[in-house]
Amino acid sequence: MAGEMGTTNLLLGIMAAVSVLEGLLIIGIGIACFMAYRRVMTVVEGLEQRQVAPAMARVNAILDDVKGVTAKLKEETERVDQAIRTTIDRVDDTADRVRSNVRAKTSRIVGIIRGMRVAIESMLVHRDHQPRTVQP
Repeated sequence: MAGEMGTTNLLLGIMAAVSVLEGLLIIGIGIACFMAYRRVMTVVEGLEQRQVAPAMARVNAILDDVKGVTAKLKEETERVDQAIRTTIDRVDDTADRVRSNVRAKTSRIVGIIRGMRVAIESMLVHRDHQPRTVQP
């Protein structure tokens, strides 16, 4: 039985040593991953400072310009819309004035023509009703 215990102890010792080596390997991999993470983050921060930050500044400047242009365009659109409305109102007012002036002047002419027509009709009717004299 003593021989069997020696073999068992030897195997247990080997397993303990392997477990310690595995633990050290896992710790080493963890440290290596942490160091790689720090290096990657340093590179990312450098890229962000050199590339992304200036690009974002340019994008923000462009957006500010677009905002200014949009505001100016809106103001101009409102101004043009107001000018068009004012012009349409003036055209409507002018059309109403022309229409009333034409009606006023043509109503006199139409009245005169109607009066002449009635006078002519009454003369024709009066002439048609006169007795005719027969000539021998």
